Amino acid sequence: MNGGVSAHQSAPYAAALAQFDRAAERIQLDRNLRDVLRSPKRELVVNFPVEMDDGSVRLYSGYRVHHNVARGPAKGGIRYHPRADLDEVRALAMWMTWKCAVMNLPYGGAKGGVAVNSRGLSSRELENLTRRYTSEIIPLIGPEADIPAPDVGTNAQVMAWLMDTYSMHVGHSVPAVVTGKPIEIGGSAGRALATSTGMLVATEEVRRRQGHVDTRATVAVQGSGNVGWGALQVFGEAGYSVVGISDSRGGVYNSSGLDRSVLAAHIRSGGRVSECDAAGDLISNEELLALEVDILAPSAIEGEIHAGNAADVRAALIVEGANGPVTPEADEELQSRGIVVVPDILANAGGVTVSYFEWVQGLQQFFWTAEEISERLSSHMRNAVDEVWAKVGDRGISLRDGAYEIAIHRVAEATRLRGIYP
Repeated sequence: MNGGVSAHQSAPYAAALAQFDRAAERIQLDRNLRDVLRSPKRELVVNFPVEMDDGSVRLYSGYRVHHNVARGPAKGGIRYHPRADLDEVRALAMWMTWKCAVMNLPYGGAKGGVAVNSRGLSSRELENLTRRYTSEIIPLIGPEADIPAPDVGTNAQVMAWLMDTYSMHVGHSVPAVVTGKPIEIGGSAGRALATSTGMLVATEEVRRRQGHVDTRATVAVQGSGNVGWGALQVFGEAGYSVVGISDSRGGVYNSSGLDRSVLAAHIRSGGRVSECDAAGDLISNEELLALEVDILAPSAIEGEIHAGNAADVRAALIVEGANGPVTPEADEELQSRGIVVVPDILANAGGVTVSYFEWVQGLQQFFWTAEEISERLSSHMRNAVDEVWAKVGDRGISLRDGAYEIAIHRVAEATRLRGIYP
């Protein structure tokens, strides 16, 4: 989106709580459990110095939040973004709890972030920031306590620095402390495209149940980071026509389908997606969200489809590649118009699912092939869609409602069975 933070985008934690409250009320969740699940278990705020290339020192703020660990160790990414704050990280941690539960993974939800424009840092500065931030959150992380992963603004290299920093502190290599790292140091085959691949599987499973059999459906992708760019690739390879993609400044549209090689060459030369007029017509993010396509995949950040623009959306199906891209108010508008939303806690869960596979492989030091990873991921995604679809049935509720019912029930039951200590 262009410009500053809009009112629609300013309260992700309020949106997360509203989604939880709606589901908790519908399933008549015990009031005591409701209070426990509504609140983060622990929050860490750190302010730390980083030495820059010119010898100056800058102070950065970082966060790590554990929402719930009733079902297992905390799991969640780390994002580097100028807008990262405690409110956002709380929301993302809560969404991770439900995402892991709906996928039936033995994790609780966590998230981390640093308020920084990582694109403005040199490689050395980025490494310095990552290592210092890691040292600040070491009291929380560990292979059996809290396992970070990449998110917006971070990548496999950042995870490698994080793993190395933790390992240096404990005195031996601990590959399982982080997922999404390079294969050469214990990463998993299939992790790079896991989120996007999971989106594709979820999309096809939902469309099949809707009675659609064609794969020449049109797709528009908002966001060109790891998830958005991956969606351009995997949907295109599956035969879909990806007609639009964007970055934070705008996008490009081609009714005949985008040529990924043209976009990739433009990016390699130092350009941005929003400047690549060789690939098609340049458009704004608002125009991309309003394209008349079969499938819209908002894959940037939270709050992009809100009460102010939901009426402009013309896609038949929305697949949430980002966390929280549709606000609760927009959800109601879309549902009233018959637009189906595959919710984030289901649609983009391929990333944490393969992260789980990577974690298991790291603990065992026994690795699976790319084919095995692909088969396991597809099986997990299909099973989750089956369960959510069955929960929805003919009750007239949304896929988000169904997914939340499953997730909250699982976490609530784990909390009840474990009891209160001491």
